[in-house]
Amino acid sequence: MSFTITIDGREVSAEPKETLLDVCRRENIWLPTLCAIDGLTEVGACRLCLLEIEGTNKLLPACTTPAVPYQKVRTESDQLRNYRRMILELFFSERNHMCGVCVANNHCELQGLAVKAGIDHFRYPFLQPGVRVDASHKEFVLDHNRCVLCTRCVRVCDEIESAHVWDVMGRGVESRLISDFNQPWGESTDCTNCGKCVQVCPTGALWKKGSVPGELKKDPSIAGVLAARRKALP
Repeated sequence: MSFTITIDGREVSAEPKETLLDVCRRENIWLPTLCAIDGLTEVGACRLCLLEIEGTNKLLPACTTPAVPYQKVRTESDQLRNYRRMILELFFSERNHMCGVCVANNHCELQGLAVKAGIDHFRYPFLQPGVRVDASHKEFVLDHNRCVLCTRCVRVCDEIESAHVWDVMGRGVESRLISDFNQPWGESTDCTNCGKCVQVCPTGALWKKGSVPGELKKDPSIAGVLAARRKALP
C-alpha cells in the first residue's frame, strides 16, 4: 500500500520497497547521479545523490535509502550543493580528465554534471596518476584516466550479461578497474564482446575503437530495457 512522504515541502506518494531516488525520478525531481542506473543494483558509489532527511544529521544516498512513511526530505540546500561540487571536483582531480581530447566530450555524464554545478575552476590539486590505457581488446578500449569507479560496467556484466569480467582492485585513490584476474582485457576468457559495459559507462573510460574526440554517444538505458526483458521471461 502506498504512503506519503514530503520532498522539498511537497507531499508525494511512495510505494513499499522504493528508494528515495525511485520516488524522485517518478516525480521528476532531479538528482545528480553517476553510479545509479535503471536495471542495475544500486551501490551508492558516487555519493552525488545525497539528501538531507529530517531527524538525522547524516547525509544519506537517495539510491540506497528506502522511502518510509512521513519522511521529510530535502534535495537542495547550500550544504548539498557545496558537497556535490566538492565530490565532482575530486573526481576530476583523481584522474586525468582531458575533456577536449576525449571521445565522450559533450556526451559525458561527469562533464555534464560539472557544467550544471557551475564548476569553472578546481580547488584541489590534480594527482595526475600514471594509469594506463588498455587497448588489447579487438573492439574496445579501457582508459583508466577517465574511470570514476562507478561500477556500472561491473554490475551490467555481472547482473545482465552474467559474464563477471569486471571487478575493482585496490583501495582509495589506488583503486583500479580490472578484467578477469587483473589480465589485459583482450586476454579475458570470459568477455563475450557484447559491449554492454561500454554503453553504460558514464564517461570516456570505456569506448569503441575507431571513435574520435566528441563522437562517442552511449545508451545507458540499455540496462533497464534488458533487465525488464529478463524479468518478463517465464
